[in-house]
Amino acid sequence: MDLSALQQVLAAVSGARVACVGDLMVDRFVYGEVTRVSPEAPIPVLARARELVMLGAAGNVARNVAALGGSVALVGLIGGDAEGHEALRLVGGESGVEGFLVNDPTRPTTLKTRFVSGGQQLLRVDLEESHAATGEVEHRLVRTIRDVAKGAGVILISDYGKGVVTPAVIEACHEASRQGARVIVDSKARSFARYGAVDIIKPNAAELAYATDMPVSTDAEIEAALARALELCEARAVLVTRAAKGISLAVRGEPVRHFAGVPREVFDASGAGDTTLAALGLALAADAPIEAAVQFAQLASGVAVGKIGTATVSPEELIEAAISAHLAPAEAKIATPQRLAEEVARWRAKGLKVGFTNGCFDILHRGHVAYLSQARAWCDRLVVGLNSDASVRALKGEGRPVNDLESRALVLAGLGSVDLVVPFDEDTPLKLIEIARPDVLVKGADYTEDQVVGAREVRAWGGDVKLAPVVEGYSTTAAIAKLSSNKETAGS
Repeated sequence: MDLSALQQVLAAVSGARVACVGDLMVDRFVYGEVTRVSPEAPIPVLARARELVMLGAAGNVARNVAALGGSVALVGLIGGDAEGHEALRLVGGESGVEGFLVNDPTRPTTLKTRFVSGGQQLLRVDLEESHAATGEVEHRLVRTIRDVAKGAGVILISDYGKGVVTPAVIEACHEASRQGARVIVDSKARSFARYGAVDIIKPNAAELAYATDMPVSTDAEIEAALARALELCEARAVLVTRAAKGISLAVRGEPVRHFAGVPREVFDASGAGDTTLAALGLALAADAPIEAAVQFAQLASGVAVGKIGTATVSPEELIEAAISAHLAPAEAKIATPQRLAEEVARWRAKGLKVGFTNGCFDILHRGHVAYLSQARAWCDRLVVGLNSDASVRALKGEGRPVNDLESRALVLAGLGSVDLVVPFDEDTPLKLIEIARPDVLVKGADYTEDQVVGAREVRAWGGDVKLAPVVEGYSTTAAIAKLSSNKETAGS
């Protein structure tokens, strides 16, 4: 999606109203480190470090709608338990989300607890009851949907099979659709027919295979499975998300359209389908063309999988992602301090060791390349703090730098040993070091440890300070002197 089209969609979705109906969950992520196996059984021992709690499933859909600029009414079930109170607290803390949660004393609030180490889930523990809502609880759901759907451009049904999406609830959503709202379903059910003539059903590839009993590996197989899905239900369209392979859309009476995926590093796929549903529905609520809505959803989910947990995405992040998609690989490595913090958080969630070094890197030479290669050998990801032009001038005097900041940053970013380049204006990179909190701080062996800026701070949080060997005979000063000498010789 190009930047101009994205900005048009973002402007259109601001304030668009969406109703989100479905299974609400509380997602708890327990992060820690595994360094040993239990002596009691052959299982890892997780040393708990931190915990994140957020809304999941329909709650995560609502969070994403609001984060993208929409207004959302959330309808779901909670129990009369501590998790139910937690869900109410979380809904109340989400700007742009109005919660209309029905209490069902016969069931617990659905809770999913994930234990994570090194970016990998070790175990998921679910607390749930999946029986369908009945009686007064179902009646309250239906009445609530009728009330909150007024004025909504789209109704999103998030059906995780936990009991909220009953035939009566589906019919209430259809009643709202007759007043002009579109209905989009994210379904985990085997039968798509149960939803009736909704506008779009949005399974992932595995769910499409489950519903049709057909393979879904290739484009041709996807097309056949989508045709079968339309035969089995009354939906006007079926849209299937295919992870890195993109999205495929089948609309009745039209050829299948394939939207190619953009390769991205996946840190956590939790909730990516929720983000897709939210972005797709919000764009359609703002009357965006279906092609633009699909591309908007694709961009949003691509950003979401690069974050930790069931995450939301912001308009600013989508704009940055759209710009990055059109940059050369080297340009995409040049980052702001804010992006540095986000990238480091993602790397750490995967258990990667972060290294940091800095310099002017004015005229890149063999010594620099060897130095950066050694620095990268001490870590899994290397951040280079790069002095701005003003900072170089303050340190080196007039006439420096020889190459401007953009040129120096691009040359550095083109090296395979460098993972991120972050310019800074100050005389020292201490602020960047404090943002990155590197596991390894690297400087040249022409320094001593007590001369290295940030060494004391890095050691204080348990990091290492390394002094890399300097290749003799190579320096920027020597290169400049040689150039000047050559000019003088040529002029005499």
